[in-house]
Order: sequence, then C-alpha cells, then structure tokens
Amino acid sequence: MAGRRLKKSDVDKELLADIFKMKNDWVSIQSIIERSVDASEMGQYDLQVAQAKYLFMLREARHRNLSALRT
Repeated sequence: MAGRRLKKSDVDKELLADIFKMKNDWVSIQSIIERSVDASEMGQYDLQVAQAKYLFMLREARHRNLSALRT
C-alpha cells in the first residue's frame, strides 16, 4: 500500500482520540498511586511515562492547530 495517503482529518481525529485515552490512563494511574500506601517505583515510572505521552500529544495537537476540548 505504498500509494495510500492518510487524510489529515482522519489523522487529527485519531490524535484527539488518543489524547483523551491517554489523559484517562494518566488520571487512572495517578488515582491508584494516590490511594496506595507505598507506591512502587514502577508505578511512579508508569505515571511519568503516561504524563509525558499526554503532554507530547497535546503539543502535537497544538502544532496541528487542533482543539483538544470536547464540545
């Protein structure tokens, strides 16, 4: 499928869907860590990775002039 081109609108929709999913993942991990008596290093690592991915995708959306606000 070398000749197949992706539509910008399709890529934008997928990016926004990924942003909302990553935000939910980040909030979920953060909630688990906050309720933990002794959060593991792996949990802290997972939280930092989720946050970094979310912020990266937000920057990409800004670069593409997308709004990540749900209407």
